[in-house]
Amino acid sequence: MPRLRDVAAQARIGAAAGTSGRTQGHEVMKRQIIAIGGGALPMGQDNNLLLVDYFLKQTRKRRPRVCFIGTAHGDAESGRLRFYSSFGQFECRPTHLPLFARTPRNLESFVLEQDALFVGGGNTRSMLAVWRDWGLVAHLHKAWQQGIVLGGWSAGSICWFEQGITDSIAGPLTTLDCLGFLPGSNCPHYDSEPQRRPVYRRMIARGRVADGLAADDGVALHFIGGRLARVVSARRQARGWQLVRRGDRAVERALPTRYLGAG
Repeated sequence: MPRLRDVAAQARIGAAAGTSGRTQGHEVMKRQIIAIGGGALPMGQDNNLLLVDYFLKQTRKRRPRVCFIGTAHGDAESGRLRFYSSFGQFECRPTHLPLFARTPRNLESFVLEQDALFVGGGNTRSMLAVWRDWGLVAHLHKAWQQGIVLGGWSAGSICWFEQGITDSIAGPLTTLDCLGFLPGSNCPHYDSEPQRRPVYRRMIARGRVADGLAADDGVALHFIGGRLARVVSARRQARGWQLVRRGDRAVERALPTRYLGAG
């Protein structure tokens, strides 16, 4: 099984090529990752599913096959039910990949028959360890190369980058080396968790983490061919952010963000 670093190197080489994979007619499907800051599957009275609708549309299929991967929450039933409840409101064929119950025998075939893979939030460090043990990382990389849309929120956002800001360990936020499909670092929940913004800025300024991107809850960073193509939001005032190190400080810039709702 390829190590994470090997897969990351392959991803960076592939990203430079821009497109690859499955064809529809004469069209070559592009590599896509949609990294969401948080709030992708709202609970309670807030039935804002604009990001779910956007995610599904990127498959360009009338009834896409979309698979939920809830490893970061230990395949908790609550996350799975939220997924089916939300995605079930659209024309799609939802399923899920269990890694703590009976897992499909041919994991690669199961992954590659999907049109999109949607990763839930939770403990990113534990999620990556389980993925590595099952050999799932190589299958996800192959899916990405073949034009299957990848994405998710929180843990399902930072996992695709070289580094992420995580609360996987109790106490202060820490950095985590991730898959490296996308360059740089990532921080989710930028406006909803008070410590995210100051900690990420401090880590950038001190060079503890690479320059990167942050996303407020309800915001999706849409990468095509390994590059950020657009930022979209299910909330009017929410934004995506770029952070770069300049000397001994972090410079933060709000990214143009398109609101997906009406008006």
